[in-house]
Amino acid sequence: MKQFVKSFPFYIIFILLITGCTHLPSTQERLASATKLAEDAGWTSETISTSYFDLQAFIPAQRLKNNRLTVFIEGDGLAWISRSQPSSDPTPLNPVSLKLALAYESDDAVAYLGRPCQFTSHDQKRCTQKYWTSHRFSKEVIIATGEAITALKIMIGASELQLVGYSGGGAIAALVASRRDDVTRLVTFAGNLNTTAWTELHHISPLSGSLNPADAVSGLQGIQQIHFVGEHDRVTPAEIVESFNRLLPLTADSQIIIIPEADHRCCWLQVIKQMK
Repeated sequence: MKQFVKSFPFYIIFILLITGCTHLPSTQERLASATKLAEDAGWTSETISTSYFDLQAFIPAQRLKNNRLTVFIEGDGLAWISRSQPSSDPTPLNPVSLKLALAYESDDAVAYLGRPCQFTSHDQKRCTQKYWTSHRFSKEVIIATGEAITALKIMIGASELQLVGYSGGGAIAALVASRRDDVTRLVTFAGNLNTTAWTELHHISPLSGSLNPADAVSGLQGIQQIHFVGEHDRVTPAEIVESFNRLLPLTADSQIIIIPEADHRCCWLQVIKQMK
């Protein structure tokens, strides 16, 4: 196993205030960029209301009914702009899970689901910073995501689910799957599957208001799992997924695949094209 440097996740965005020329795109600009990606692929935008949040989704314009629906769940997005300063808007600058969803070639019906407060944060009273920092995997986040997935499943007319999550979206996918009986496969890309081990690794504060996927393994042991990890990922290195996998019974169908030369953000589009 390769040794990994213990460092804070490389989510930090450097803003060049001195020049006054660099600025972060607004929520609407980020939404417009994601919408264009989706529309160029023949997908449409949906806003799904849940008990706690309104969630942004994208689905193909032609909603062909299918027995299985694959839902791609977004990562943490722009949760922080420095080690100590949370972002005011977690909407991703680079929506990795959306790009994975659009590139996924399968007979399954496919949908994309953003995280709470992404793309819509300024329109919701509940969208306080804790929901993309300490409470990013909270009970209410998991309930809201589960409700949105059920709504997508009804739209498609599917009977079973494959949940796919990138980075923190992997934690969401695992926690949602552990509470359902209709998930046949769980797939993660650079997934954060043991939040306690992750915060200890990076010497950062525990996610005090969040659930830990590693504590939910009893609800996952009957689900087929594939966990892709980048060989050079210093954000969620293999040891995080391995610590999660060790908690599963030996009979569990859970596979860890190390992707050579990949890191936390590169090169998952190449991998998704090989996933069936």
